Amino acid sequence: MAMNKILLTAALLLSSPLVMADAPQPDSRAVTGETCRITVRVAELHQPEGLLGVALYTTKKGFPDKPERAWQSTVKKLDGKQPVFVFDNIPYGTYAVSVLHDKNSNGKMDKTFIGIPKEGFGVSNNPKIKYGPPSFSEAEFSVKGKKVELIVAMNYFNKDKGTENSSIEQKELQ
Repeated sequence: MAMNKILLTAALLLSSPLVMADAPQPDSRAVTGETCRITVRVAELHQPEGLLGVALYTTKKGFPDKPERAWQSTVKKLDGKQPVFVFDNIPYGTYAVSVLHDKNSNGKMDKTFIGIPKEGFGVSNNPKIKYGPPSFSEAEFSVKGKKVELIVAMNYFNKDKGTENSSIEQKELQ
């Protein structure tokens, strides 16, 4: 029963970012003070086709499956190159990133008849997927420099032979 909950939760994980390209910044979060650039590189894609949605969260509210509560979100068509997303003018603070690989470009995460995701997903810090989706605290990172670079490794429940997830690499560049 717990495994079904995990799989169903993972299926819901990031199913919406593909519908919301470039979500507006909430009015209550006016950008003041020091800002940075967050670069997100996506690794371990099984096949470089379809769409990739990325959401940047400032709070655990909505993370990782409610992109309408994300600070920003965007979608990109994959073109065979390693996907890179850039979020500019991000105030210093604590954030978490979620990613969905919509391999067939249908705008949602496809699942098996029992709710197991057929498409990939990932979050910052690449926590081990356990019972339920990763928490904000497992995925959070702090922005204190002008540039932050992250690598988010995709997770697939239908793993192809020879694929594994990589570890997060976060760099603060002065």
